[in-house]
Amino acid sequence: MQLKQLLGDDDAVSPVIGVILMVAITVILAAVIGTFVLGLGDQVSDSAPQASFNFDFADGGEVTITHDGGDAIEDSSLDIIISGTTAYDGTGSTSDSTSNSVCGGNALDDGTDGWDGDVTAGSTLTLDDGADGTDCNGEDIRVVFSSSSSGETATLGQAEWSS
Repeated sequence: MQLKQLLGDDDAVSPVIGVILMVAITVILAAVIGTFVLGLGDQVSDSAPQASFNFDFADGGEVTITHDGGDAIEDSSLDIIISGTTAYDGTGSTSDSTSNSVCGGNALDDGTDGWDGDVTAGSTLTLDDGADGTDCNGEDIRVVFSSSSSGETATLGQAEWSS
């Protein structure tokens, strides 16, 4: 008779499972709250956008950079860097400047008015190295995202200039 009573008595199972669930929920809540209290939550939400860029090189030293897809990005957050030198700073202005040496020359023509507002899929920017004896052939060209809040940067696209 005691065997039937032992198998049928499951009163202690519910309280044990309840305690285990309460402890698990408490640990998860503490981890989430601790993440945001310590400031780690801000870093998680301020990550680089997911976007892809295509580089089309034409004869004569022209490159067209196209946002192929992904997140929309504010134009002021994007820079075009050629071999370590900023060729386009994302403010909508061209880089025609005698103080900015790009690819061995003193200027890099911006073939367009630049990106305006959000850079979305299909947006293009054309740069031309034909100004002032500039030759960018073989140089590294990158599209770089700069976070306005944290100042961190991330390369979203990269290619070797081949004209």
